[in-house]
Amino acid sequence: MVSTHPTTAPPRALLPTLVLLTSITALVSSLGAPLVPTVAEAYDVRLTTAQWSLTAALLAGAVSTPVVGRFASGRLRRPTILVGLGVVTLGTLVSALSATLGASDGAFAALVAGRALQGVGMALLPLAIAVARDVLAGERQERAIALLSVTTVAGAGLGYPVTAVVAELGGLGAAYALGGVLSGVTLLLAWRHLPGSATVAPARVDWAGAVLLSAAMLAVLLAVSEGEVWGWASVRTLGLGGAGLLALVVWVRWTLRSATPLVDLRLAVRPGVAAPNLVAAVAGLGMYALLTLVVVLVRTDEPGFGLGRSVVVAGLILVPYSLMSVLGNQLALLVRARLGSRWLLPTGCSMFLAATLSLGLFHDHLWQASLAMTLGGAGSGFTFSSLAVLMVPHLPAAETGSAVAFNQVLRYLGFTVGSALSVALMAAYGGGADGFRAALLTLASVWVVAGVGAVLLDRAAAPPTRDPAQISP
Repeated sequence: MVSTHPTTAPPRALLPTLVLLTSITALVSSLGAPLVPTVAEAYDVRLTTAQWSLTAALLAGAVSTPVVGRFASGRLRRPTILVGLGVVTLGTLVSALSATLGASDGAFAALVAGRALQGVGMALLPLAIAVARDVLAGERQERAIALLSVTTVAGAGLGYPVTAVVAELGGLGAAYALGGVLSGVTLLLAWRHLPGSATVAPARVDWAGAVLLSAAMLAVLLAVSEGEVWGWASVRTLGLGGAGLLALVVWVRWTLRSATPLVDLRLAVRPGVAAPNLVAAVAGLGMYALLTLVVVLVRTDEPGFGLGRSVVVAGLILVPYSLMSVLGNQLALLVRARLGSRWLLPTGCSMFLAATLSLGLFHDHLWQASLAMTLGGAGSGFTFSSLAVLMVPHLPAAETGSAVAFNQVLRYLGFTVGSALSVALMAAYGGGADGFRAALLTLASVWVVAGVGAVLLDRAAAPPTRDPAQISP
C-alpha cells in the first residue's frame, strides 16, 4: 500500500485554495435561502414552489456526495474536483440567465436546474479533506481539517447577507452572476494548485447502491419538503415517505452484502466514528431549524409577533453566526489541546442548546436575535469543525473520503428536514409568537439527544492508533 503521508512540503497556496473551494461552494449553495420570497415574486410562483430554489441544491448535494466521495481515494480525485467546480460555475450561469427570461414556467425550471447543479459543490468537502490528509501531517493536518470543516458553515452563513445585499442592489441575476465569478476563480486556483494522486487506483463505485440511496433520499426529502402543501396525513405524503424508507431499508441490505459498497456502514458505526455521525444528523436538523426560524422572525410583521425587517436585515442577522463559526473553530482547538477531544461535541451541542432556548424565550428585539445567532455560531464552529477531526484518526486512509462523505450526507439530510420541520412545527403549534416559542422549545430537545448521545458513544470509542508519520516532531 502506498503511503499517503507527504514526502515534500506542500505548496503555500494549497491550503488557501482548499479553504476557498469549501467556502465558495458553501456560499453558492446557500444562494437560495434568503431569496425565496424574491424568487416567488420574480417568477410569479407560490412561496412553497419557490422554496425549491433552495431544496434543489440540498437534494443535489445529498445525492451526489456519497458518489463523489468514492473518488477521493484515487487518481480521479483532482479531475473530480475540477469537474465539480465546473458544474457549479455552469449552474450559477444558468440561474443568472433564467432571471432574464421573465416570469414563466420555463424560466423557473431553468432556475431550479441551475440550483441543482450548484448543489453538486456541496459534495466537494470530503475530497478537500482527503487532499489535506494526504499532503499534510501532524498538527498542521488536524488544523487544516478543522478549518475546512467549519468553512462550509461560515461560507453558508456569509452567503445569506452577501446574497441579500447583492440581490437588493442588482436583482436575482446579479446574485447568481457573483456566484459564477467566485466559483470560476476557485476553479482556476484549483487547476493551478491541487495535487494529483496518480499512484493510487480509483475506487469502484457501487452504482446500483447509488441509485437506491438517491431514490430513497429523494422520496423522503420530497415528502418532508412538500408535506405542508400536500398535507402531512395525505396519501401522497405518507406513500412517498413510506416508499423512501422502504428503499432505504433495501439499500442498507444491499450495502451490507456488497463487496464494494458506496458507504461502509460497518465503518460508520465504528467506535470513534458513530458519535460524529449521530451529531452530524441531529446538529444539521437543529442548525437549519434555528436559521430558518430566525429569518421567519425577522421578516414577519404580524400583530404581536415578528420584527418586520427587510431581506437585507434578515441576511445581516446571520453575520454574527458566520463570524462566530470561525471563532468557535479556534476555541475548539484550544479546548481540545487543554481538556481533550471528548469535550468538543458536548460543548458544541450545549452552545446550540443555549442559542435555541434564548431565541425561543427572548425574541422581541433585534439584538436578542443577534445574541442567539452569536451563541449558535459559536456552537456551530465547535460542532462542525470537530466532526472530521474526531473521525479521521479512526479511519483507514483509503476510506477517508467515503466516510466523511457519508457524514456530510447525514448533515445535508438534517439541513433539509430541519428547514421543513421548523416551519411545520410552528404551524402545528398555532403560529404566531406562541407557535414560534413552542417550536423552538421542542427543537431544543434535539441538542440534548445529540449531546448525551455523543457522550455515551464516546465512552465506547478506543483511543485511535496514530501513525508515527502523523505526529508532529
